[in-house]
Amino acid sequence: MVRAPRVRFGPSPTGLLHLGGLRTALYNYLFARKHRGAFVLRVEDTDQARVVPGAAEDIEDLLDWAGIPPDESPRRGGPFGPYQQSHRLELYQSASAELLERGAAYRCFCTPQRLELLKKEALRSQQTPRYDNRCRHLTPAEVDEKLSQGLDWVIRFRLEKGVEPFRDLVYGWNKHEVADVEGDPVILKGDGFPTYHLANVVDDHHMGISHVLRGTEWLTSTSKHLLLYKAFGWDPPQFGHLPLLLNRDGAKLSKRQGDISLGRFARDGYLPEALLDIITNCGSGFAEKQMGRTLEELILQFEIGRITTHSALLDLEKLPEFNRIHLARHIEHVGLRQKLIRELQLLVEHVYGGQQVDREVLEKEYVERVLLLRKGHISFLKNLVSSDYSYLWVRPSVSREQLQTISAEADEIGTLVLGLMTKPGAVLSVEELNKELRSLQEQTRETKYSSVMKVLRLALSGQQHGPSVAEMMVTLGPKEVCGRIRKALSG
Repeated sequence: MVRAPRVRFGPSPTGLLHLGGLRTALYNYLFARKHRGAFVLRVEDTDQARVVPGAAEDIEDLLDWAGIPPDESPRRGGPFGPYQQSHRLELYQSASAELLERGAAYRCFCTPQRLELLKKEALRSQQTPRYDNRCRHLTPAEVDEKLSQGLDWVIRFRLEKGVEPFRDLVYGWNKHEVADVEGDPVILKGDGFPTYHLANVVDDHHMGISHVLRGTEWLTSTSKHLLLYKAFGWDPPQFGHLPLLLNRDGAKLSKRQGDISLGRFARDGYLPEALLDIITNCGSGFAEKQMGRTLEELILQFEIGRITTHSALLDLEKLPEFNRIHLARHIEHVGLRQKLIRELQLLVEHVYGGQQVDREVLEKEYVERVLLLRKGHISFLKNLVSSDYSYLWVRPSVSREQLQTISAEADEIGTLVLGLMTKPGAVLSVEELNKELRSLQEQTRETKYSSVMKVLRLALSGQQHGPSVAEMMVTLGPKEVCGRIRKALSG
């Protein structure tokens, strides 16, 4: 590339940012980082009736959370601001006035009632509704007369036949004779706000956007946009249209589905890396599918020429497995592990705070040991405060009689374990403990190994199911194991 590319993500703040929007933003981000370019966030809020208060801010917050922050945005600013279309109205009005002067656009005075009648008549005739270009043929005198009457008007762009083909970065050569199937589109509404067609062309030009990577739903509109570029005398950017991201059953993802919003995934404990991983793993743009890719690996491996026209099928049932892989990676990373320790400490206090949690189980060393030993076994941090893991945070109330119902040798078993755990210099791993417990069982007169494990499991956790006894003992540590066994035998 002759110059560093500039790409943009232009969401409409009409709802929650969802997985489809994240995927579009991510591919733009990957392209910019791959070629050392700029990633721009532009909030496209020209449809004021549908704008949701706070949605624009949420979008930028979630891009930051996902680890793909824009270089230029409403919040960060930049040399081509403002980055919110509702703050750029003078630019669009000036651009539409220029098209009027060139004869490439015209004022339309058709009322909403007339347009609705046209639509109903087309549907009644089983035709696609389209504007009949009536006002295109008004003379200057007729336009002046209507203006003098104070009639409402919009500005429409004259669609011309004979569009030139363009080469899409994904779909190859394309051409859509829009004038044959559409009426002249509105580019400036009566309230002074532009439609998408005008705003995106004007902004992409003035913001120096070199590549437009957007959803495939805009592919058929691109010929229309190229006509606008031609009318202005501007060089267009290169276009690449991304195939749809669909549900596993082939149904279209919709941001009206609350269960695919990014905020929901964040609240449920999913890591952003897991989301970036799954939405690229199910699609194209990479040499091969591979679970567990980091953002740095995605940037390195991404090639726009590898994007195919096939829709990407997203299987969200696999997302917990993606999260397990990335959570394990976070636990392995010293810096990221410190953040997880703090989060887990807060979770424990929130879930078990009313059950007289011993402050020792909130100590950094203990919480860190829990994380390292359960790495790869959990998909979410919150799994560690589920009932299955309550023994980690709350000492069980188990009586000696309960242990003796499992084995009459409960006292002897407990004494043997105390000796094992207090042996000088003993630093036991899970593997070593399993061997020691086998040996310990051989020292009992008549208790089977399975019953020895049941006695210990109950004394340590108060539960009949869970991780192996050896894992429990290593996680709890010698001091806590001895304390629980002594308490159970004396209870």
